[in-house]
Amino acid sequence: MRRPVIKDLQGLKAVKLEIETRAQLAAEQEAARLAAAAKARAEKELFSRAVGPVKALPAKHLPGNPGHRARLPLAQPAPIPVQQQRDELAVMQEAISDEFDVESLLDTDEALSFRRPGMGPDVVRKLRRGGWSIQGQLDLHGLRREDAREALSQFIRDAHKTGWRCVRVVHGKGLGSPGKTPVLKGKVQSWLIQKQEVLAFVQARPAEGGAGALVVLLAQS
Repeated sequence: MRRPVIKDLQGLKAVKLEIETRAQLAAEQEAARLAAAAKARAEKELFSRAVGPVKALPAKHLPGNPGHRARLPLAQPAPIPVQQQRDELAVMQEAISDEFDVESLLDTDEALSFRRPGMGPDVVRKLRRGGWSIQGQLDLHGLRREDAREALSQFIRDAHKTGWRCVRVVHGKGLGSPGKTPVLKGKVQSWLIQKQEVLAFVQARPAEGGAGALVVLLAQS
């Protein structure tokens, strides 16, 4: 850099002013640099405190190792409720109808009874004599027809799953019905015949409900 030529006192003052200006500018630049460095350190410390301790990735997961990349566990799909679907399908398949002709399948005796094809008459006789212990009971008194049908279907299904062999279904004698006729009796007989779990049924003995109940033999589960 070419130095200015000092010819007189005025020139000396000008040189001095220029030197002072350059020194002040350099000092301001240095102060700005130091302030920026201090701010960067403060921000780095703040980030470190917020993030906490950081552990370096193992070498096998570092860039440049495409064959050893970190693997995230894939989200597993929700399990399919297979058993629930089977139960719902079974309910649909076991739906019982009010239009079923029960009279053609009932044995005509002193008390109408039913035995599924392949079951000998001795099964009915044994059932009537109390050859199987009654393990559960369903009382349909006071239920509407639709409610009674649903309750009976559920009861037979649950009893079969539980492993019960013999149950009692109380349908009532109809003493409180118009004409004093058992409204549910014929319906219950029809519904039971349509249940594949039912092998046979007979009218209950007097001590077990008589004409107001049926004793039902179920297939083994």
